[in-house]
Amino acid sequence: MAKQGKKYAAALEKIDRDKSYKIEDAIELLKDVSYEGFDAAVELAIRLNVNPRKAEQNLRGATVLPHGTGKTKRVLVFATGDKATEAEEAGADYVGEDELINKVMDGWTDFDTVVATPDMMSKVGKLGRTLGPKGLMPNPKTGTVTPDIKNAVEEIKAGKVEYRVDKVGNLHLIVGKRSFSDAKLVENIKAFYETVRSLRPQTVKGVYVNNVAVSTTMSPGIKVDASSLSK
Repeated sequence: MAKQGKKYAAALEKIDRDKSYKIEDAIELLKDVSYEGFDAAVELAIRLNVNPRKAEQNLRGATVLPHGTGKTKRVLVFATGDKATEAEEAGADYVGEDELINKVMDGWTDFDTVVATPDMMSKVGKLGRTLGPKGLMPNPKTGTVTPDIKNAVEEIKAGKVEYRVDKVGNLHLIVGKRSFSDAKLVENIKAFYETVRSLRPQTVKGVYVNNVAVSTTMSPGIKVDASSLSK
């Protein structure tokens, strides 16, 4: 831990904590200060002036990043008949109904995303206690309860990510890997930022975005000038 502490402190010394960097400069600096011995995830954090207790300000949804996240997600689909075949052809990793539902109820969670057709939700609903706390419960708002199984699975495999504002108004999202080119990371971040801007609730008064920061798995955060994110 002491060694890690020294590396963190050394990284911190290279960052001007009072400065908000242009996104291109922030990414360049982030790669310089990140010290993980693996291909670390790059995370974007956006602090919004919203009150998640108000339904219209409890932002939640999904979006496809231009260059994905660098991780291929394992997709579980609850569907029957033609829709099950559709899921398999689209590249879903696991497809089924009662047998898989029982397997999940017994504690199996070897997947990253769950998709279900609307007609399956009466059965899938019983998994709420298992999937809910893990953020894996299918939801129409994120496009994971849908009759269009083919499109849902293909988008997830292509890099679709879910987001949800936390109880204090923060949005956190993995936007790629350190090994991504600077340009790809910048494009992913700008794309998600535009999505967030488009979601601004009409009931929010004054400033909407309080601050933006980027970090890797273990690095300090680097403040980003939000004006450099607008296309």
